[in-house]
Amino acid sequence: MTDQAPQTAETATIELVVPGMGSDHCAAIVRKTLQRLDEVADVSTNVSNHKVTVTVAASTAAGIAQRLQRAVEGAGYDVASVGRPGRRDDGAHGSIEEDYLRVARRKLWIAAVPTTLIMLLMVPHMFWQPIPGYLAIVAALAFPVVFLYGGAATHKASWRAITNRQANMDVLISMGSLPPYLVGLVGFIHPMTSFIEMAATIMTFHLLGRYLETKAKGRASRAIRRLVNMGAKSARVERGGVEVEVPVDQLQPGDLMIVRPGNKVPTDGEVVDGESHVDESIATGESVPVFKQTGDQVIGATINKEGRLRVRATKVGGDTFLSQVIRLVEQASGSRVPIQDFADRMTGRFVPLVLLIAAASLVAWLLIPDLLRGVLEWGAAFLPWVNPELSTLVLAFLAAVAVLVIACPCALGLATPTALMVGSGIGAERGILIRSGEAIQTCKDIRVMVLDKTGTITRGEPVLTEVVAVEGADEQQVLGLAAAVENASEHPIARAIVNGARERDAGVAEVSGFHSTGARGVSGTVAGVPVIVGNQRLLAERGVSGLDSLETSLNELESRGRTAVLVASDGRALGIVAVADSIKRESADAIRAMHQLGLHVVMITGDNERAARAVADEVGIDEVQAGVLPEGKVNAIRKLQEKHGNRVAMVGDGINDAPALKQANVGIAIGAGADVAIEAADVTLVRGELTGGVDAMRLSRATFRKIVQNLVWASGYNLAAIPVAAVGLLHPMIGVIAMTASSLSVIGNSLLLRRSF
Repeated sequence: MTDQAPQTAETATIELVVPGMGSDHCAAIVRKTLQRLDEVADVSTNVSNHKVTVTVAASTAAGIAQRLQRAVEGAGYDVASVGRPGRRDDGAHGSIEEDYLRVARRKLWIAAVPTTLIMLLMVPHMFWQPIPGYLAIVAALAFPVVFLYGGAATHKASWRAITNRQANMDVLISMGSLPPYLVGLVGFIHPMTSFIEMAATIMTFHLLGRYLETKAKGRASRAIRRLVNMGAKSARVERGGVEVEVPVDQLQPGDLMIVRPGNKVPTDGEVVDGESHVDESIATGESVPVFKQTGDQVIGATINKEGRLRVRATKVGGDTFLSQVIRLVEQASGSRVPIQDFADRMTGRFVPLVLLIAAASLVAWLLIPDLLRGVLEWGAAFLPWVNPELSTLVLAFLAAVAVLVIACPCALGLATPTALMVGSGIGAERGILIRSGEAIQTCKDIRVMVLDKTGTITRGEPVLTEVVAVEGADEQQVLGLAAAVENASEHPIARAIVNGARERDAGVAEVSGFHSTGARGVSGTVAGVPVIVGNQRLLAERGVSGLDSLETSLNELESRGRTAVLVASDGRALGIVAVADSIKRESADAIRAMHQLGLHVVMITGDNERAARAVADEVGIDEVQAGVLPEGKVNAIRKLQEKHGNRVAMVGDGINDAPALKQANVGIAIGAGADVAIEAADVTLVRGELTGGVDAMRLSRATFRKIVQNLVWASGYNLAAIPVAAVGLLHPMIGVIAMTASSLSVIGNSLLLRRSF
């Protein structure tokens, strides 16, 4: 659950950091606990950064923080901090994880040393020679493991949870370790099998599992930490005519920053002086440095390669592009996938059900021992830890404890967040920002991909494509005359012609007597000769001869979607220059890949049918809807959804197409660098390449597959293991090892996503 209620005059938000909230099961307990408070309007949890965001009535915000903390602690979880959400502390996330890992490691060592000594004593005592005072030695060694620093936090959390009518995984561990220790003490009065070794082993393996889970989750969330660490720590700014170095968090909009070669750009800004190539790979994933000069935008944390730049800060703190990316990745990694609702219902009932099964197993062994002992005799043939010769009471006790320790829902709770953490991290590294878990699940059902034309399939700016000259004229002459007259115009088509002439070394002469006739064309005098550049109607009105010779070429160019401009000199037609919105070089490959994914590709554009069809034919579009105004795109998406069963995704610029992107089942905003509209869609492609849309679909599908695999494995493991434990075929020590292995397998499977994508 990650959708946060907006803060208004009537509401306020409070943020809690809960280090022990390590899975969706834990998060569900925290959410339910806080939602019981009358003042709480909404609760969102993020397992990836251990944060809980609570929306409360503004009138109660001042005095409720401590109540929120007490409620969470009452549910069995410690609270590291409570406060209002503000500017992110770049080291906060890593610090919490490092501190939690350090504590988990310390607890593990304190438990592992005495438990290892117990194991070393147990083997000779059981198989060779009884050790005098063995029970007292083992009880003394196990006491700090079960009751003090090793297990105290677990039992404390269990007590809090029980007194608050909650049942978390700590309850199962406490019930799996405390009774064996206490029952084992009976051996001082009446000789019997010792269970104290089992109590220490269960607690130690529980602590080992917590440590390994924390370490593995740290690997899963390393993309977020890498993003956090990418930012510059300090900046050199001009203040009062003096260059000084200040921490990045003290920068203000308008500050003039000095960025030397090899340094990181401290924050988002605009180049006011200098030129250089800037490595923007951290933002776009593109390894080729981008040339920057006066007036260009630069992104914070990118690297200046060679020239000295003076940059005016435009965005600082949480408003920067990098902060937005971090926030989006955290939001995605902590978001909920619809399939998780099923898992939540399972885990919400799981612990009480396990307690009931453990009790039923104990009672069954006491009531029908002969039947169950027959099962043990069958299992003893291939399971070395099964001993049917033990007393009925001991077997009943072992079965009940095995059910408790094998059934911890850790793996089920880790199934979704670990896959989302890895998937969203991979996406961020490749310039694909997935906003929500819902989008990840929806992507697997998408059957129609809608594409905007301008800026998505094409570059969104006209370029010179062809030059045609009549017999007896030279193409360079035609282009040079057209460019000379158009150089006095600021029209985009004029700029395309002039730029094309310069690229082809056609030369751009001076023009005099320049005159524009609006959309029809321009005219002027070049080297004493009158020149007209415009459409066929303008040239015909001016009495230009030889237009018939260009009719065929004109029709052919226009049929291919070109904007054709005729050129005449001294009353005679010389040729045609054609411009078009150039197609991005990767568009055809991207659309081919979409077809390989089984997608029906539709282009919706406001352009005319002829121009749209020309682009569609060139890149392989399946269906074209031309002449659609921006407000009509929403209805076009709705009709496709009705036809294809709400399985429509759209790729657009994220700004002009925002309504249509919202209407689509998955909206994909395509943009570049700091100009991208991150909040406009479910997925944002930072690099601005259509191939990123294909990668986003593949990544979403792969991430969802991992989530399903994790849920199937975790639930299947419990469904299979609990009956085995209940009949006595699973020793509690084996059970706690299997429980740990199950959780680690889920995390490991999520990490394998990096290999498959």
